[in-house]
Amino acid sequence: MPDHDTNVLMSYEDKMTKTLSVLDQDFNTIRAGRANPKILDQITVDYYGSPTPINQVANVQVPEARLIVITPWDPKLLKDLERALQMSDLGINPQNDGKCIRLAFPALTEERRKELTREVSALGENAKVAIRNIRREALDAFRKQLKDKQMPEDHFYTLETDLQKLTDKYTEKVDQAVSAKDKELMEF
Repeated sequence: MPDHDTNVLMSYEDKMTKTLSVLDQDFNTIRAGRANPKILDQITVDYYGSPTPINQVANVQVPEARLIVITPWDPKLLKDLERALQMSDLGINPQNDGKCIRLAFPALTEERRKELTREVSALGENAKVAIRNIRREALDAFRKQLKDKQMPEDHFYTLETDLQKLTDKYTEKVDQAVSAKDKELMEF
């Protein structure tokens, strides 16, 4: 197989890898009943006129399994931090003690756990659809090359087989990620 085609397959594999990392980011925003500072990654606070991630303006600690403590480096930012957390979709009321903000995570109810596992499954299915779309995009490109006589037929079938193996590999990785997140959610 020529290097050009290996590079073409690698570019589609890169897209599949990016799909997995987006899935991981989406999973990090789902709180599993225990404190995970990554759920704050999507929340920004207005810092001198520019939206800035919380971890860039404050120290974020997890002293206990169900508690996040946010201590801003600039104490004047405390009210803005509290407001940003209240406006977020965390569903947790921040407790401001004048020096830091505490986020106490309640234990998840069984019903909420099941709801979150459905959400995780939906995110996983979306990732699989994205991977299959990448495969379709690659196959369309290969078919066009075959039709334009830029690729021999046997080479097309080799690429098609390799692409299917790649798709299966990444679909399996999505299933593993969904399974791991489900397990994390169902822990007590």
